[in-house]
Amino acid sequence: MYGLQFVERSEGALKRGTVYVTLGRMESKRLIESEQAAPEPGAIGLPRRIYRPTPLGERTLRAWTTFMRDVAWEVKP
Repeated sequence: MYGLQFVERSEGALKRGTVYVTLGRMESKRLIESEQAAPEPGAIGLPRRIYRPTPLGERTLRAWTTFMRDVAWEVKP
């Protein structure tokens, strides 16, 4: 996905600056990788980056999902 797609899909829950800082941190920890997309004809501005999980990132997500489902305490109002 592109960084702005995360912002759009969050329906306002995520801000652009937060997303890119977080993606940068995740990439430095090798949880995700990115590459520049080919520029579209007539496009202006910086080229887009495509982000995808690494094998380590996928394992981390599975572990976190298991933790949240099986171990985390249920929060009661």
